[in-house]
Amino acid sequence: MDKQKMKTATAILSVVSNTTLVALKLAIGTIIGSVSVISEAIHSGVDLVAAVIALVAVRKSGKPEDREHAYGHGKIENIAGTIEAILIFLAAAWIIYEAAHKLIRPAPMEEVGWGVIVMALSAAVNFGVSHVLFRVGERTDSIALKADGMHLRTDVYTSAGVMLGLLIYWAAGRVLPGLSLWWIDPVVAILVALMIVKAAWDLTVESARDLLDARLAPEEENVVTAEIELLYPEVYGYHHLRSRKSGPYRFYDLHLMVPPEASMKEAHEVSDVLKERVRHHYSEAWVEIHLEPCDHTCKEHCREHCFHLERARHVDA
Repeated sequence: MDKQKMKTATAILSVVSNTTLVALKLAIGTIIGSVSVISEAIHSGVDLVAAVIALVAVRKSGKPEDREHAYGHGKIENIAGTIEAILIFLAAAWIIYEAAHKLIRPAPMEEVGWGVIVMALSAAVNFGVSHVLFRVGERTDSIALKADGMHLRTDVYTSAGVMLGLLIYWAAGRVLPGLSLWWIDPVVAILVALMIVKAAWDLTVESARDLLDARLAPEEENVVTAEIELLYPEVYGYHHLRSRKSGPYRFYDLHLMVPPEASMKEAHEVSDVLKERVRHHYSEAWVEIHLEPCDHTCKEHCREHCFHLERARHVDA
């Protein structure tokens, strides 16, 4: 299965699992009168919307570059991740509102056992699906799938929290029937909302930084610089290295210094070798190389990464 088909199949799996869980949680939460279970249904509803957005994003981002989008459609995944984060913030606000309302006007819960069962099922299913999303997201470098996986992994913890709250409520009712613990349900719902806000913030940071064309991490740039060094003496050095990311695609732009006696054909062959080596590390990498013959004037911008000058100093020493 190629990367695009793998991403699409994984996104569809997330849509199906979330649709099932939304229906179960909403039905059980309404029957037993639990705001924390209903809040989890809303959380899963947001996860469902996020899963649909991720599905659309991975399909669209896989389209090749065209006349109007010369650099491809990778940033659709970053936009999708940002939209998902906004949805999570809104869902968290609604959950807190409903929980606060129940704190002011408490209501008893009935048949708590069903809530425990559906929360346990939700945690188990979401753990499995999120594991698949993270694994495929890492393999295909898909921010949309990783964002969806983050949604579901958060749902695992919040479902477990709601289940624990319901168990305490149920156990207290059996052991100490006169003790009123109605407040546990809305308090757990608020804790769920706060966990959701944290996940939304992390997702916002990860998605938005690539929309702003932030530079790649040092270790990702070092992949290029290490391969350039291996090409000496066919390459004397480099300067003006720039990098950014768009969805699963990495973009590198640099000036490559070649020996003054090198022919245009030889210089381009070295350039092609460098591009292939970088793509060996990152298959979706785009490498733009500006070839410059070294005239030995050692301009300031050339000195920092001049292998020829470094080796000459080493010989003199």
